[in-house]
Amino acid sequence: MCRILYVESKQHFNPSHILKSFARMAKNSTEYQGHGWGCAWWEEDGWNTYWTIRPVWKDNPDRIPQTNRLLVHARSAFRDQGIAIENNMPFIQQGTVFIFNGELHGVRLQAEGRIGAEKIFNFILRFNKGNLLSAVQRAVLIIVKRSSYIRALNFIIADAKQTVLNSLFNEQPDYFTMFRYHDEDRLLVCSEPLDLFNEWQPIANQTLEEIQL
Repeated sequence: MCRILYVESKQHFNPSHILKSFARMAKNSTEYQGHGWGCAWWEEDGWNTYWTIRPVWKDNPDRIPQTNRLLVHARSAFRDQGIAIENNMPFIQQGTVFIFNGELHGVRLQAEGRIGAEKIFNFILRFNKGNLLSAVQRAVLIIVKRSSYIRALNFIIADAKQTVLNSLFNEQPDYFTMFRYHDEDRLLVCSEPLDLFNEWQPIANQTLEEIQL
């Protein structure tokens, strides 16, 4: 299972210290998160991305420039399979980026993708007619109905205007519960609290919402 992070700030920030904190969290996770990592950051012309199959704690976060929106993903490949850079997240299509942590069984969906997370992303995009929240709501209802079992379905998806969070799990709340940190200048949502900030709040299971600063 993977670790995911979203950061939004009123002002542009240097993401290095947050990425280093995320790397420490991923390195100390109860599950191995070293099958590569990636991030997407917002610039005036849209999303820019970076991927590597190096563990996040063995890479240099200083390469990521200042931004006011950031999505980060550390990968734990299912059964240690498909360890290739093209399977790293964030996935990006149609000006939309996607990071995922979860595991579904018996999913009956017709969607393109090399791995399950990419199939879920492409399935959501089918419903996107300009309102990302509505697209996620419609897609998740169908995914739940067409899955025999959902261990977890945690993801964050973002475009130029919206960021949407889905958190749903049926086991291991200590591992799958996501957390939010919010002050007057910034918002963070992460798989686990980062050591840079205090007063993280757990996000309730079965949360599907647009997240805004």
